[in-house]
Amino acid sequence: MSYLVANLPPIQCYVKKEYLYDFQKGHGEFEPCYWVSVKSIKGRALYIESYLSNYGALYDKLPISAYVWRTDIKEEEQLPLDFLEIWDAFSYHITVIKKELLFGMDTKVFMKDKKFYDGYYLFTIDSCHSEPNELNTRVSETPNEHESINIIKLDNGQFAAQPNNRILFYDQSLTPGGLKIPDFKVSTEEFYCEDSTKWSVGDSDDFFYNMDEK
Repeated sequence: MSYLVANLPPIQCYVKKEYLYDFQKGHGEFEPCYWVSVKSIKGRALYIESYLSNYGALYDKLPISAYVWRTDIKEEEQLPLDFLEIWDAFSYHITVIKKELLFGMDTKVFMKDKKFYDGYYLFTIDSCHSEPNELNTRVSETPNEHESINIIKLDNGQFAAQPNNRILFYDQSLTPGGLKIPDFKVSTEEFYCEDSTKWSVGDSDDFFYNMDEK
């Protein structure tokens, strides 16, 4: 679990140059780059750091809306930041994982306009509150509020950061032709396997806990 900053896969893409000039110029231009790291500040959009190879420079703290993976994009198809990433960061403590079963799977992402956008899965960013001596002021460990954030490469040239419940994943081998529509409820329970009122081994030194259930 990283604090504040975590490494990213070196995704080769482009940054919209207006982001490099604080929106004062560079509109409609693109600069090739590689993703380097992600920064998670509670209550803000995820910030991506990229390496600008033509300059040998690092540029930090840009949102996911700053990046595209191709330059022949159609401006009318570009989605705003609040569509691409619907939740601000939950915590300073994050981890980055590529879920091997999902890697490269085609996806459909359900956006705020109630339309599906095609893409495919790259990796996931998850968070928690891992410092017991700090007051937990966010909801990264609340079952019905916590979200894993999946990074999706969209067909329109952009990238999206979306939770599980906004994405459908498709695999040619695993997914049947006629999919059911998910109608599940959000999990609100916290599950525990230890209940000392039913079973306890605190007063036993038997190697295999050879004792009767209370």
